[in-house]
This record gives sequence, structure tokens and C-alpha cells, in this order.
Amino acid sequence: MDSFGGLLHGFAVALSPMNLLFGFLGAVIGTVIGILPGLGPLGTMALLLSLTYGFDPIAGMILFAGIYFGAMYGGSTTSILLNIPGEAASVVTVLEGYKMARRGRAGAALAVSAVGSFIAGTISILALSFMAPSLAMAALKFGPAEYFSVALVGLMIMSRLQGGNLLKSLMMIAVGLALGTVGMETVAGYMRFTFGQQLLAQGIDFLPVAMGLFGISEVLVTAEAPEETVSLQAVKFRELWPTLVEWRRSFWPMIRGSFIGFFTGLVPGPSPVIATMVSYSVERRLDTRGEFGTGAIEGVAGPEAANNAAVGGAYVPLMALGIPFTPAMAVVMAVLLIHGISPGPTLISEKPDLFWGVIASMYIGNFMLLIFNLPLVGVFANIIKTPLYLLMPIVTLLCLVGVYSINNSVLDVWLMIGFGLLGYVMRKLKYDSAPLVLALVLGPMMERSFREAMMISKGDLAVFLTRPISATLLAVGVLAIALPPAVAALRAKSGAGSPPA
Repeated sequence: MDSFGGLLHGFAVALSPMNLLFGFLGAVIGTVIGILPGLGPLGTMALLLSLTYGFDPIAGMILFAGIYFGAMYGGSTTSILLNIPGEAASVVTVLEGYKMARRGRAGAALAVSAVGSFIAGTISILALSFMAPSLAMAALKFGPAEYFSVALVGLMIMSRLQGGNLLKSLMMIAVGLALGTVGMETVAGYMRFTFGQQLLAQGIDFLPVAMGLFGISEVLVTAEAPEETVSLQAVKFRELWPTLVEWRRSFWPMIRGSFIGFFTGLVPGPSPVIATMVSYSVERRLDTRGEFGTGAIEGVAGPEAANNAAVGGAYVPLMALGIPFTPAMAVVMAVLLIHGISPGPTLISEKPDLFWGVIASMYIGNFMLLIFNLPLVGVFANIIKTPLYLLMPIVTLLCLVGVYSINNSVLDVWLMIGFGLLGYVMRKLKYDSAPLVLALVLGPMMERSFREAMMISKGDLAVFLTRPISATLLAVGVLAIALPPAVAALRAKSGAGSPPA
């Protein structure tokens, strides 16, 4: 089945009444979560992961795709109207969007944001449709050495792109890899680090860790923060149409942001956040009017297109290689694993309904978001006024019920609470949870691939360097770690002899 025929088949799957319903629910939930500061799409998907156990896997994947795209839309609403980024990827939108609102152009900013997100989503989905099958064919040549190298390099690159302290990121990766060794060893079958607890024989499940680090810790952090009153910038429906000049100025930033976002999504790390920053930087450098900082519409159109396109890009390595490069994609992969489906090169041929149905649902979901986000912008914006003393207990209850319902295990509940407390402490100490979660997901696969590569090569570590693909990947990882400090040192050395500015 070629890409065009596969996409048509996907629309036939996605347009079934049940899948349409799940796509709509995902879009609404994602929009609301994007508007509410704090929880984000990752925490929401972790909370709802247990519910997908009773769904068809296609419906679960469509639901999560809608949540991810919807959160990108929703985050821009409060950034523009309230000067509050509802989602991390919308932080850059605050810089120009809120200033446009103060000048009475909130409607134009919201419309350009929504249309830009739709265009970017369309471009990224089409690119995903044509790139993922080709990459999956290439991935059939991957052996254990290549899979180990690509996972290792993914963690190395993520440690650099997360921002903050490199040592802290590497420590979190080490903790995640260590947690991944708990339970039955995959090759020889002996128990490790179970402390006599039979329930740990299957290892530490991803769900209680993710729900604790991103759900419970968010409740604890929010509970100690003082509740603030918000001032909402009013916008009427008839004000949503930008002028012809504003459309013209927004078009090329949308296109540039779409491609920047998609290719950033292929890189390990918080791709939507990075994509918005790169797009904003590009548009600011191209600015000839001097309006940036005072409400330039290009500073809304480009970043909002970039964050949506990055979501589509992030699906490529998951679908084609079976390797999640972001924590959110790790949760999406968990939906498949719950139903006994392994993502990777054979997913397209073995589960064409799922692969093409999910891709088609992304396009339909983007269209839904465009249609109902603009008319209901005032309704969605008022959601942020929901009292936290009502919202946080609901989140806690969802966490407790959700984590227990998967395995009916009290141990999972205690693990979630423990990781929630750990996540709270980590936030206080400025440690990022994302590298830990991603390392926990990739750790068992890395260990299995390493052991298999060693058995094939009879213990010769040179196998990772003699195989061309593996060697190239490892070289990229070394550059990702070594190049930034080297460049910084050269800049410091070249600037040492010059007089101060």
C-alpha cells in the first residue's frame, strides 16, 4: 500500500463514528489542558493511560493525538488573552501575543495562531505520511547494535537540549536506567533488585512513575502556590478576522515555522518548546519593521505553527523505529504496549488500520480544533478561572484510581505516591523529570539490544564501531555532548584578549 492509498484508507478508519468521537474528546480535553497552566499534555496522557486499557488501541491512539494537538492550540489562548502560558510550548507566544491583545488585536492574534497551527499540522501530517514508511523500510536494516546506538544517542542529545545543568540531566538519565533494571532480566531470566517482592518481578511500571512525577508532584507544587486572580482581555467573535496586511505578514512565518517544527520534532528532547524558540529567533532576525517586542504578528504566527508541527514530527521515530524521543511519545507508546502491539518498522505492514487511521485522525482533529476553537475562545479562556481547590482533588483522584485499575496493585499506588514526592523534591532542586522518564522507557530496550549485540559479536565491543549506521549515530552523540562546551571555550578564549564592550 503506497502512502496516498494508505492515507485514504486511514480516513475510512478515522471517520467511523467511534473514532470521530474519541478524536473530538481528545481535541476538547487537550484544549482545556492547554489552557490550564501546569498539568500539560504529558501529565494528562499519563492520567488517562489507564482508561485506554478498555479501549480499542486505535481509539486510544486517536484520543492521545487529539490531546497533544489540542494542548498546543489551547496554550496560545491564555498566552494571548491573559499573559499566562497554559503550556510550556506557548511561553514564546506570550512575548508578542499579549502585547497585540493590549493594542486591541487579540482577535487577530488568536485567528493567526489557530490558522497557523492548522497549516503546520497539515504539513507535518503529510510529511509524516510520506516519511515514516520510508524510514520504516530503512529501519528493517537495523540490528541490535543500531537500536542500542540510536537509543543511547537519543538520551545524549536530550541531555543537552533540555537546558539547565548537564550533570543534573545525566544524573536523571542514570536514575531512569537503573530503575529499568528492576525485575526479571530479559535474557537469562533471573531476578534483580526485587527485595523479595514478587510484584516487582515484572519491573517498575512506567505508569506509576509518570503519574507520580507529573501528576502528584504538580498537585503538591500547585497546593503551596498562592492562588492568583486573572484579568481577561475581552475579544468578540467579529474581531477575529485579521486584516489583509496581517495575513500577508503571517503567511511565510507560518510556512517557515511548519518546517522548523517538523524537523525539530525528529530530534530527541522537548521538541515543541525548542521549535517555538527557534522559530521566534528566526522571525526576529528577519524582522525589518522593528516591531518585535511591541506585538509583531510574525512572533505569533511562526512559533504557533512550529509547536504544532513538532508534534507530527515527534511521531515519526515512534512509528517508524519504535523509539520515543520525548516523554509524551513514551506515554503514547505505552498505549500500544498495553494492547500487546510493538511499534516499529513492521507496524505499518502488520497494523495498517492503526497506523494510517491515527495519521488521518490527526488531520481531522486539526480541522475540528480550527472550527470550534475560534468561536468558543471566550468560553475556553474562562476555564482558567476554575478554582484550584476544586481542580487539584480531581487530579489526585484520577491518579489514584487510574494507577490502581491497571494491575489492581497497591504497590503501584505506593510507587506513584513515592515518585510524586520525589518529583516534588526534584522540582524544588531544579531537576527535570523528563530525562528520567525517557531513560526508564528506553532502558530495557537498550539493555536487551546491548546483550543481543554482544552475543552476536561474541563479546566484541567493536561491533558498535564497525557497523556504519551504529558508528555514525555514536559520532553524532559524541558531537552533541562535546561540541557546545568546545564552542563556548573557543568563544571565551577569543574574547579574552579583546577590550570589554
